[in-house]
Amino acid sequence: MARAGCRVESFFQLPADFIRHPELLERSYTLAEAQAYTRWLARTHYENFHVVSLLLPRALHQDFFNLYAYCRWADDLGDELGNPETSLRWLAWWRQQLEAMYAGETRHPVFIALADTAHRRKLPKHLLEDLLRAFVQDQTVHRYESWDQLLEYCRYSANPVGRLVLRLCGYSDPSLDRLSDATCTALQLTNFWQDVVPDWQRGRLYIPLAVLRKHGSSEEDVRQRKATAGFRAALQEGVELARKFFAEGLPLASRVSARLSFDLALFSFGGLCVLEKIEAQSYDVLSQRPSLNRSDRLRVMLRAARYLLGLSTA
Repeated sequence: MARAGCRVESFFQLPADFIRHPELLERSYTLAEAQAYTRWLARTHYENFHVVSLLLPRALHQDFFNLYAYCRWADDLGDELGNPETSLRWLAWWRQQLEAMYAGETRHPVFIALADTAHRRKLPKHLLEDLLRAFVQDQTVHRYESWDQLLEYCRYSANPVGRLVLRLCGYSDPSLDRLSDATCTALQLTNFWQDVVPDWQRGRLYIPLAVLRKHGSSEEDVRQRKATAGFRAALQEGVELARKFFAEGLPLASRVSARLSFDLALFSFGGLCVLEKIEAQSYDVLSQRPSLNRSDRLRVMLRAARYLLGLSTA
């Protein structure tokens, strides 16, 4: 599937560049090379996302890099190739690589690294497949009619991530999975409300159309960047739904190790802080994207610490 291109000296390439070079797709990689690639990808990607917390045991760092690289490649194949048809072809190829990994036949550096993690941490194949299903869905479904439809999407786009993280940390408990699902859904919804404009620019709208209509709004308000009273009311409903899921999932922090519990509390209180910023803007996310500044981040850390301290003294 790769297009012809100039030979490159290094295989340290972002996905959209990597696939332009057939020799990178066809060559063999050692486990050390593959792990070096996933570390590089996690540390240099444009999102500047902190994949590994300083609180996580060092023994888990490489596993998190490997899982991140799998997600990052799928995300880029979905959003960075220019058109849905091309993305769907490459996502189908990525699924073939996943199948090959579980069959012990992989040669792609991400899957060589991930295969080691999947074997040692017993990662269920269906969770990785569910994530990929969401990236494929993004190419064909750009609107959602109801909350039920959107939450079904979150089941694949967000919830598998939390379950995979639990598996990396040694947890395989249905009750923990349910709490994790609530937290991941809350984080996904929060991201949707934070990024209404960037998502619209990609051709996607995640506020359910029925909710917009109920409040006298429509996607035309988003197109014109008009935070009408109806749009604000619809977004307020979305914010309250995300808060509900955060509340449902927060007890997860009390049922895992201390190192992981602080990270989980940070994610939850960070998401809640974003929701508070949206509320402070009177739900107008069309003229300004809500984001956290340094003082907000400090406040999140303090809230997470106080919450966990309260659990330990209860």
